[in-house]
Amino acid sequence: MTNSAATAAVNRFGLGAMPGELAQAGNARGWLQAQLRVKPELTAFTDLPDSLEIIQRQTEYRQQRRRARNEAGKGPDKAADVAMVQEMRTNPAGNDTERTPLQQALRRDAMADLALRYRIAATTTTPFVERLVHFWSNHFAISIDKNSARLLAAPMEREAIRPHVLGHFSELLAAVETHPGMLLYLDNAASVGDDSMLAQRAERRDAKRKLGLNENLAREILELHTLGVDGGYAQQDVIELAKAITGWGTPLRRDMQKVGGSAFVFRPGAHEPGTRSVLGKRYAEGGEAQGRAILRDLAVHPATARHLSLKLARHFVSDTPSAALVERMATAFLRSDGSLPALYRAMIDDDAAWSADARKFKTPEDFVVSAMRAGGMQIDRRPLILMRLLQQLGQPTFTPRSPAGFPDTAADWASGDALRKRVQAAGVLAEQLATTRKPVELAADVLGAEAVQGPFAELLRRAGSPQEGFAVLFSSPAFQWRV
Repeated sequence: MTNSAATAAVNRFGLGAMPGELAQAGNARGWLQAQLRVKPELTAFTDLPDSLEIIQRQTEYRQQRRRARNEAGKGPDKAADVAMVQEMRTNPAGNDTERTPLQQALRRDAMADLALRYRIAATTTTPFVERLVHFWSNHFAISIDKNSARLLAAPMEREAIRPHVLGHFSELLAAVETHPGMLLYLDNAASVGDDSMLAQRAERRDAKRKLGLNENLAREILELHTLGVDGGYAQQDVIELAKAITGWGTPLRRDMQKVGGSAFVFRPGAHEPGTRSVLGKRYAEGGEAQGRAILRDLAVHPATARHLSLKLARHFVSDTPSAALVERMATAFLRSDGSLPALYRAMIDDDAAWSADARKFKTPEDFVVSAMRAGGMQIDRRPLILMRLLQQLGQPTFTPRSPAGFPDTAADWASGDALRKRVQAAGVLAEQLATTRKPVELAADVLGAEAVQGPFAELLRRAGSPQEGFAVLFSSPAFQWRV
């Protein structure tokens, strides 16, 4: 390992250095390994509504709006369904005087959820684990520009992802695929088996009304979440998996009083009966258990091990990690029956992860969070600034606009226009700092003294004001890269 191992641990594996953190990471591998023995932050979210409560509130809101429009003699207003998410992206502060109390509560909780997410990222003492939370949230991406999932992306991260990032992948996979955010985002809640009791009943009532199979979730489970696009599955495997998970849905209004606190509902009447065959293995009819059995096998498939290892290495090591590193990580994953800590440790312990050419260009979120950590900013208390910055930089929170998530290579984020916007954002971030430290001192504390030499150090010293110096720091190549 090189002398800059602590810098790599804090800035590449972590979320960017807080003042004094480089000294704590002197034993870089040990510092990272120790974090894997600390559970992710969960208690901070206990006052926020869970997904079931959010669904109940959404249902109540739609009922209120429907009654109001009926009383006014108006028909359904589908355009109003997307108004909240559009406003959250462009004007998070909003105007509560124009909303009903229920709308105000939904917005207030949604903004509190996002602010808390970034507050934890900016202050956590286990930044490696927190980066893993964000990595898996992007791996299992849902996008709030789809109305049905607009208020469930942040809850899915804290309910399904955060509790399982240090467990087995099979547990993480099952938690995500049964979360209402994913079930609604990829339309599985509306998927009905062609030969199910529900489909047959609907056909008897109205032969023209067809309830049918939706393959969206099954396809993304295979292509994005487990095996990967080159994982050896066929279209028939997608169909068979889609049939196995019919009936997996979310509570309807009539279910609200009997779901027992869970936002996941299995509806036997919508489930496609019969034996399924996925990747050559047969799964007997078993209702909800049939789909779960398939997920368990997919979670420890060799193609899944390679796919996950490549994505992790690409995120933490470099845009083009060595095939040998990926293979060693995949082997550790399979030997441990899909243990995620075993996978992380295999990456940390491998010399390839600490090579001189290992580096990553920061995504907009990385850039903003690392600046918050470096400067001790409490920008999360003014979420309007934070949300607008991320929107302007091209990475609006929970809005990748694709199940594939946000991209993760320098080519995707380092265009000329993107760099120009970062210079502007650096000035905005610098204005938020409330520190008496000199820019050159802060730079050395968060980048390492060896990175703050020569012309760069002189530029920081000669800045016209501390804020100008901090803007120079945040916009510098040394700060833009996780090295």
